[in-house]
Parts: sequence; C-alpha cells; structure tokens
Amino acid sequence: MKKDIFKKIYKAIKDHQTIVIARHIGPDPDSIASQIALRDSIRLTFPDKKVYAVGIGVAKFRYFGNLDKIDDSLLQDPLLIVLDLPNKSRVDGVSFERYKDIIKIDHHPHEDKMGDIEYVDEKASSTCEIITLLINNTHLKMNSEIAAKLFMGIVADSDRFLVPSTNPITFDVAKNLIIKYKLNLTDMYNHLYERPLNEARFQSYITLNMTVTENGFGYIKLNNDKIKEYEVDSSTASNMINNFNYIKGIYVWAFVSYDERQDLYKVNIRSRGPVINEIAMKYNGGGHKLASGARIKSPEDIDLLFEELDNACKLYKESLDIKNKETNV
Repeated sequence: MKKDIFKKIYKAIKDHQTIVIARHIGPDPDSIASQIALRDSIRLTFPDKKVYAVGIGVAKFRYFGNLDKIDDSLLQDPLLIVLDLPNKSRVDGVSFERYKDIIKIDHHPHEDKMGDIEYVDEKASSTCEIITLLINNTHLKMNSEIAAKLFMGIVADSDRFLVPSTNPITFDVAKNLIIKYKLNLTDMYNHLYERPLNEARFQSYITLNMTVTENGFGYIKLNNDKIKEYEVDSSTASNMINNFNYIKGIYVWAFVSYDERQDLYKVNIRSRGPVINEIAMKYNGGGHKLASGARIKSPEDIDLLFEELDNACKLYKESLDIKNKETNV
C-alpha cells in the first residue's frame, strides 16, 4: 500500500515540468526541512524541471537552504505538493485555486482533503520521515546534504526521539541516513540547538513568569515589548515551547504571542497526556494530540481556550489519581 502511493507520487512528479512545494505558515524544522529536501531531491533527479519551495522563511532556519519567490499565477500547468499541512487555511505562499494537480503528504491527523493523491501517516514521527521513505522507495535521488536536512527534521519533530510517535521505523530511517551518508551528528545538532545567550536568558524569563494552575496547566502571554527587550523574534519565542517538557506537575502548557502583521494571537500548545488538538480545532487551530496550535483574534477567546485546557488537565489529573489508588489497593 505504502509503496503503491509512493509510486503514484513519483509518477506525478515525473509527469510535470513545473512543481511547487508548500507547507504550513510559521515553519518549524520538520516542515521547512522536508520542503527543501524534497525540492533538492527532485532537482537532483530531474535537472531540467522547474521546482520551487515557497513560503515565508525564518532566519534561524536558514541553514536548511533558501526558499524560492514565484508568482504562481504565471506558471504553466504546475503540480502542487503540500507538506506537513493538515488544513488548507494554514498554507503558506500559494493559492489552492490556481492548481489542478495537488499532492498532500503529512503526518498530522487528517482534516482537509487537498488533492487526488494524499498520503497521511499519523504514526510517522515527522514529514521528513515520510519524505525519506518516499525517496528510498522510488527513483528519486539523495545526497549527503539532503540526508542531513531530513535527519535534522526527524530529530526536531520527534523532540530527539522523545515523542510517542517515535517508532522502530523512525530509528531505522535515522540510522540508515547516518550510516549511508556519513552524517556528522555534532554539526547537525549544533545547527538545531546552538543558540545565543539572549535566547537562553529569554527562556529563563519564561520559566520565572509562567503561570501554573493547581490542575497542572502552565501558560504565559508573551508581550511584544518583552520579546524586543531580549532581542528575539516571535517565532524563536514560540519554538521554545518544546523546552518545557517533563516539568513535574505540568501536564499542558501554552505560549501566546501577538502577530502585529496578521492582527491575531498565535497560541502554541504542548501536552504530556491530555488530548489537546480537539480543543485547538475549536479555536482556528489543530495539530497532533500532544502538540497543537491555534490562531485567535480576541483576548476573550484566549481565556476560553485556557479554561478548556485547564479543565482537560483537571480531568487528566483525576484519572491519574484513580489509577494510583487502584495500583495501591
């Protein structure tokens, strides 16, 4: 089944002269690494094709490679490949209406149908894991630079192989990339995790100022003036959320930042147990069961979201208490 889908994807790539690869807004390492790696793989395999990776980039992820600027209304019969994107509203850099042929590749819970060819594997650790399997099971080519991008995307989205979606295939894919392409782990981990002192200090500020409820819900509303004071950007602040896992007594935590350009609040949410994506979907968001986000227009809706997340923590905490009592009987 998986190989059949990969063959269909490869045939569609082979049959189109112009290909546009998109992903979600506010890119993370997995989305931008899978996007650029697939673009570079197609270019390596088919040098005569025009292949573009589009969207707004993030300065701290520049080591993955440069994105392309295009006017997709001028392209002739292009193929659109969307990666790491569960719903259409969060696509970056393209308009779906301009494309007849669309392929969707993702590992989030399925939300919107986007094309005739769709491959969604919720059990995969990352979209980079899926793209690696796609390349390995077709005639698409890979080199050490592409392999490094895919490995870093897998590591980042699996939170260094800590999240529940990490599985034996994840380890096998990562191992083969390291061995076959002689990847330098030190260099890759430096790219992913090295940070300036001001970012470390900003993380300390978050730690000191995070509010934690008695139910185990932690949150902070990040003021733009404070972000500027520490000389970090909002995307850097949002991505710090993954650094707050495994804090005893916190089951769900959320960061809120205000996007002045879009005039909305971005909420990043993580969990160690309670299911959060169903809650996030009520607030123009979604994602994984334990890693989600939302985009909210009003402060009042943020308060409502936080009430629901706090209640989810309460119910989860009560279920843990019941299990502990049963264990001790």
